[in-house]
Amino acid sequence: MSSKFKWRSLFYQSLLNTKMEKYLADFADKLNDWDTCGNVKEKTKLSKQLASLPECNNVQLDINDIVSIASDLPLSEGERRKTISILKQFMPWRKGPFSFFDIHIKTEWRSDWKWNRVLPHIKSLKNKKVLDVGCGSGYHLFRMHQAGALQIIGIDPTSLFFYQFQCFKRYMPEQNIHFLPIGIEAMPSTQYFDCVFSMGVLYHRPDPIKFLKELKQQLAPGGQLVLETLVVEGDKTTVLVPNERYAQMSNVWFIPSVKALIVWLEKVGFEDCKCVDIGFTSTDEQQSSEWMQNQSLVDFLDPENHSLTIEGYQAPLRAVITASVASTK
Repeated sequence: MSSKFKWRSLFYQSLLNTKMEKYLADFADKLNDWDTCGNVKEKTKLSKQLASLPECNNVQLDINDIVSIASDLPLSEGERRKTISILKQFMPWRKGPFSFFDIHIKTEWRSDWKWNRVLPHIKSLKNKKVLDVGCGSGYHLFRMHQAGALQIIGIDPTSLFFYQFQCFKRYMPEQNIHFLPIGIEAMPSTQYFDCVFSMGVLYHRPDPIKFLKELKQQLAPGGQLVLETLVVEGDKTTVLVPNERYAQMSNVWFIPSVKALIVWLEKVGFEDCKCVDIGFTSTDEQQSSEWMQNQSLVDFLDPENHSLTIEGYQAPLRAVITASVASTK
């Protein structure tokens, strides 16, 4: 099988002898459709760049705040320059940080800060089946692996994020960590996963109730949802609907208060809903870098008052909500 399809075969093999095996044909159809949808020319270019990364043996994966891969034999200076040039074809790098054979990729987000806030408040992931909806570059998939998860699947329809993940996954095919370039709406109703993460997605959905139902459909009985999202201060009736943009993002639809969000979760059948962390995003946690040269948070805030966005809304306040689905009686 060609390298183009290797990641698929690894994913299909991971489903064998599990309750997900019955969805093999469905996943194959969705992934085959992906080949011809979107910007095919861009995907072809990124595939070629991916294949140009250095061939290294004895690659070790080290997962801490920085997700790193390294080899016993370091890159030569020429190989290093070429590799940096290739990796920059995958810019902007938003979620991380990563280290690629001692090349430090300083991403826009310090995603390790978010993970370190979330981890103390969730059930143990050891030997669990985990789904990350809207997984970005896949940084948190590696952190879930570090936490002992048995089977890890990330989904995100953004092709660039898929190829960023593959820059690392190609060196560790044996790890049961997989990225599918599809959205939640393409997932069958599996009721399979012990834990479903959705971090930084809800406010991008025009129908948040439908999205919460889709998340619930992925959880096994007794499973836990970990939902991280923008919120606003207020009571059960408070929901911000930005006029055109929020912090310069045009794809923000609804930002509820924590209390309103818990009402939404309970309305679709979640139990034991609680806010375990809340705080304003700082410009240290989200900022531009050599690897993400676009504007970032500091450019989206009122220059005279960082407690407001440039549009005059409350500055980004992010909460982590945990919730569960009922166990089978």
